[in-house]
Amino acid sequence: MKKENTLLVGLAMVAAICAVTYAILVAPGQIAEVNMTPGVTNSSKITYELHMLVLWICIVIGVLVFAAMFTSIYLHRKSRGAVAATFSHSTKAEIIWTIIPILILVVLAIPSTKTLIDLYDYSEPDLTIKITGYQWKWKYEYLDSGISFYSSLDAKSNEARRVGSGIDPRSVENYLLEVDNRVVIPVNKKVVFLITADDVIHSWWVPALGWKQDAIPGFINEGWTRVTEPGVYRGQCAELCGKDHGFMPIVLEVKSEADYAAWVASQTTASASVAQLSNR
Repeated sequence: MKKENTLLVGLAMVAAICAVTYAILVAPGQIAEVNMTPGVTNSSKITYELHMLVLWICIVIGVLVFAAMFTSIYLHRKSRGAVAATFSHSTKAEIIWTIIPILILVVLAIPSTKTLIDLYDYSEPDLTIKITGYQWKWKYEYLDSGISFYSSLDAKSNEARRVGSGIDPRSVENYLLEVDNRVVIPVNKKVVFLITADDVIHSWWVPALGWKQDAIPGFINEGWTRVTEPGVYRGQCAELCGKDHGFMPIVLEVKSEADYAAWVASQTTASASVAQLSNR
């Protein structure tokens, strides 16, 4: 009878903890709001799937541990006449709770290592872009085509953010997340970013890509992406870099190959026109 009671109470505790977890996170949609984004690249989706695998393993472990703890508290309390055991340790228990975590870590290490190796493979890029962080803007240099420009907070957001402007920030589309010049890349092409800074430490971060990279003066860090879906993806500087840190957005626009080629042509023509004017 005692073992049956323990089993029933244990199952009840598991069910109760699962119900509470569901009510807090899943039912109101909290997971989608606070969780990582799957992103728009193969590597970001793999990272997301790995994150979810680890998360659910942790949830299962947490449910079992708390269920065992609450079951023990409920069934072996003093008011029920419970008497504490006199043993000091259990070799069998110690072996079990050592072997199981090791197996879990080994299972997780295999996909984790593969993902890390993939994330750090910068070989054979289709396009290379150098990114330099400044207070408080970005400079993009397309090393393959000679295109170069600065990207700063757009004029509407910059005006609305000022004290006494009289402009409701909610009336500005993509407030503080729009720029005057977007960085543009082609879809389904491997793009390597060389990331550095000219003054203080910045951090180039577009959540949809699934990674961020610090921009450090005197050092060049690398990152790469292959975006599979055309669109506009927004980010921000993720390292406190001074008083206007919050006004350093990033806008990445991914175009089809034809549209990207047209954009490159237009940028090249504009650069040639500027060069002609400066030589006069």
